[in-house]
Amino acid sequence: MTLHHNLIAGEWVGSNGVENINPSNTNEIVGLYATASADDAKTAIAAAKAAFPAWSRSGILERHAILKKTADEILARKEELGNLLAREEGKTLPEAIGETIRSAQIFDFFAGEALRLAGEVLPSVRPNIGVEITREPIGVIGIITPWNFPIAIPAWKIAPALCHGNTIVFKPAELVPGCSWAIVDILHRAGLPKGVLNLVMGKGSVVGQAMLDSPDLAGITFTGSTGTGKRVAAASIEHNRKFQLEMGGKNPMVVLDDADLTVAVEAAANSGFFSTGQRCTASSRLIVTEGIHDRFVAALTEKLKTLVVDDALKAGTHIGPVVDERQLATDTDYIAIGKKEGAKLAFGGETIERENPGFYLQPTLFTEATNQMRISREEIFGPVASVIRVKDYEEALSVANDTPFGLSAGIATTSLKHATHFKRNSEAGMVTAGVDFHVPFGGRKASSFGSREQGKYAAEFFTVVKTAYTLA
Repeated sequence: MTLHHNLIAGEWVGSNGVENINPSNTNEIVGLYATASADDAKTAIAAAKAAFPAWSRSGILERHAILKKTADEILARKEELGNLLAREEGKTLPEAIGETIRSAQIFDFFAGEALRLAGEVLPSVRPNIGVEITREPIGVIGIITPWNFPIAIPAWKIAPALCHGNTIVFKPAELVPGCSWAIVDILHRAGLPKGVLNLVMGKGSVVGQAMLDSPDLAGITFTGSTGTGKRVAAASIEHNRKFQLEMGGKNPMVVLDDADLTVAVEAAANSGFFSTGQRCTASSRLIVTEGIHDRFVAALTEKLKTLVVDDALKAGTHIGPVVDERQLATDTDYIAIGKKEGAKLAFGGETIERENPGFYLQPTLFTEATNQMRISREEIFGPVASVIRVKDYEEALSVANDTPFGLSAGIATTSLKHATHFKRNSEAGMVTAGVDFHVPFGGRKASSFGSREQGKYAAEFFTVVKTAYTLA
């Protein structure tokens, strides 16, 4: 089997390959991927540092051409790359192809942004003095990405970093090296100079730690667990570097008595259980008012009965496998916790077998949950959601905001008054029915720290503002 190497200083290097296992069929090895050492990470950082002066002053047409060529190739290969994503992460094939298309759109957006880099020219309060405000790249960026969106999240970090003239050391999640390797390969062949983008696949405790310990990283952008995010923050403060954290969520979806029941059920099923519930924006707390509660629970339960859990590549599959054995154990542990806490298991909760060995779990719905239960406070990151019964809109809003997290929130209602009030008073970074690629992404409280990702707002992290005065 071909060994996929790390990319350091423009050269494909490495050995000690690790098998990438398909969670839909654990008998299948998706690929063999090299493991970087701490010394490899240090070499990659040095290469990125050496490449920064030239790349930071590169022409906007050069950046545009590379990003545009990358977008075009990803889009042209969407079925192939989507198949790879589905096999290594477990998303259904339609979801995987959709994520691949989104990554192409992100590169295309930032290809355009490269041609729109701008500053300001302002008059001074003093005579005969001009003021120029510009944005400059900050230096070497460390990028650390999770396993749940293995092509989209790397795209929305790598594309703006390159667009704004930074160089990169990129460490993807160990579970999903395939999509990351493919993106780096495409960018490399698109014409990136040596050292501008470096790929170091491997263990977080080794490669990630070497990145955290380096004084030569000007910034780290991280998406992953809250615990690791705190370590990134502490290490970054030590080195006085910029850091950007996207972490957990325990997102509420409020369903009011006046909601369209069909719409509410479809939204809850999609958000809570599709992508196997393995997304930080999943609506895992369903906060439902009394008048519609029983009808909503009955309809959602019937909906869950129709969802097919099977191999991610099979036509007709709605929910693929959990990503690996460890995450499956976490999910089943939380299901046991929910039962012990007194929540009612309304549907699912069992591991299941399919034609091939894999990590399959029924979508799981708890009812009669309270907002104080662990299953309502802690992120499970699986196809598990809890219904919390409330009296009215005011209690629903209070319960929705009563969480240490603040990533996303949603509401199902036909009342413009309540929808408008919820948008303004929800303590979340996004009040959402989706996540578009050209608008800011990020949360509040323990969900996020630092400036927003995606769209024009990405410039806040990947650049530093300079103010220059000129005496006429």
